[in-house]
Amino acid sequence: MPTRRSFVTGAASLAVMTILDGGRRVHGATDYVVSVENAEAHLIEDPARKTGVWSYGGSVPGPLLRGRRGEPISIKVINRLEQPTTIHWHGLRIENAMDGVSGLTQDPIPPGGEFVYSFVPPDAGTYWYHPHHRSWEQLARGLYGTLLVDGDDRDGEFDRDYTIVADDWRLEDSGAFHEASLGNLMDWSHAGRLGNILTLNGKAYERLAVVPGERVRLRFINSANARIMSFGVKGQAAWIIALDGQPVPPQRAPEAGVSVAPSQRVDLLVDVEGQAGDEIAIVETSGDSNLVAGYLVCEKGQSERQRQPGAPESLRANDVPRPDLANATRSALVMTGGAMRFLQSATYKGESLDGRTLARKHGQTWAFNGVAGMTDDPLFKAGRGETVRLTLKNETLWPHAIHLHGHHFQIVSRQAAGASTASPPEGAEVDAMRDTVLVDREETVEIALLADNPGKWMLHCHMLEHQASGMSTWFLVS
Repeated sequence: MPTRRSFVTGAASLAVMTILDGGRRVHGATDYVVSVENAEAHLIEDPARKTGVWSYGGSVPGPLLRGRRGEPISIKVINRLEQPTTIHWHGLRIENAMDGVSGLTQDPIPPGGEFVYSFVPPDAGTYWYHPHHRSWEQLARGLYGTLLVDGDDRDGEFDRDYTIVADDWRLEDSGAFHEASLGNLMDWSHAGRLGNILTLNGKAYERLAVVPGERVRLRFINSANARIMSFGVKGQAAWIIALDGQPVPPQRAPEAGVSVAPSQRVDLLVDVEGQAGDEIAIVETSGDSNLVAGYLVCEKGQSERQRQPGAPESLRANDVPRPDLANATRSALVMTGGAMRFLQSATYKGESLDGRTLARKHGQTWAFNGVAGMTDDPLFKAGRGETVRLTLKNETLWPHAIHLHGHHFQIVSRQAAGASTASPPEGAEVDAMRDTVLVDREETVEIALLADNPGKWMLHCHMLEHQASGMSTWFLVS
C-alpha cells in the first residue's frame, strides 16, 4: 500500500472536516468573525513534528461557515498576518463588490485591517472560501475553508452529512513547510506546485462514523494548488448528486473514482453496506494505485430511515439561469505557453516581450489570447441577460482548470486532441451547471453562460501557479 511519503510520486491527499460550526458567531446563526493568523498543525504522523501554517481561526481547514439560501450572511475578517489578503467565496453568485478579488473588486485587507463581507447566497450547495491575493502562496500555506448553504428545508435523502476537503502539502522531512519551493519557476511552467504529504484534517486518517444501512452525503472539495484528484469509497454504491454546488440528476459514480480538479466540488451519496466494526476505505485513485485516504467506520446501530433501494431522488434545483444557446454572442480564449511549448512572445502590461524575458524578468510563462497576466481590457463584454458562448482552446501540453467568477455555465461540447469533431458532454456533466471546467491538454471545450450578474468578474486557471504566471483575465457584465 502506498505510504504517506510516497504521495509525492502521484497519489493525492485528502483533508477531512466533519460538519461542525466554526468561527465565532456574533449576531445570528449565519454571522461569523474569522481571524487570518499564523498557527501550527500536525500534518505528519509524528506528533512531535509540527508545521507552521497560515490559518482561518487557528485551524486548517478553516472553520466551517453555514448560511441559508436567500438569507443574508455576514463574515467579519480580521487580518493578523504580515501580508495583505482577501477572501473569495468560491462558486457563489453574489454581489461583485463581495467577490474578494484583490485589485479588481476590492483593495486587499492590510495587515491589522478588517473587512466585512455581507451577501445573500442565492444557491444551496457546497462552496468554499480562500484568498484571492497571492493565492499561490496563501492557499499553499493553508488558507481555505468550507461554506455550506442550506435550502429552505433539509435537502436530500441521507442520514449523515460530511464535508471532505482535499489538499496536498509540500513539506520538508522535518515536517516544516517547504519554503524554498514557493515561487519556483519550474513548478509554475509545469503542472504547478504539487505536494508530497497527505493530510486528513491536519492529521492522518480521519475516521468518519457511520451506521450500516445509512445513506451518507460526502461533499468533496479539492482545495489543492494544482493537483487533479479522484475519489471513491471502496466497495460501496455511490451516486453523484451535485457538481460545483449545483444539483444534477443522480448518476452512479464510476468505480474508478470521480475526478475533481482544483477548486471543483462533487457531492456523493454513499449507501453504507457492512457490519459494525468494519472500516470502509475512502480512496484517492488518480495515481498508479489506490491510496487509502480515510475511512467510514461502521458503529453499532441501525439506520432510522427506511431507505428505498436504487438511485436517490434529485436534490432540489437552484434557480440558476440557463443560457439561450440559439441566441448567443461568441468569444474565445486560447491558452498558450508552459513547458515544452515555451512562449515565443506575449504582451505583458502593454509591452510585447519575448518568452525568455517574460519568464526570467517577470515570471510569466503562460498566456491567454497572447497576453500574459491580468489584462487591461476585458475578455468580453456582455449586457445583463445576454448569453455568451465561450470557446476554451488549450494549445498547451498541460491541463487547466478554468474558473469563472460570479456565474455558473453549461458545458456545450468537448473536442479532444486529435479529434476531428466536437462531442457533447457525457455523464453527470450533461445537465451540470459548473463554475470550473477542466480543459485537458490540446483539448477544446465550449461553454455557455447567461451573464446575469453585473460587475467585473475574474476568469483564470485554478492551477494557482498558472494563474500567477500568466493565466488570468476578466469579463464585464453591464
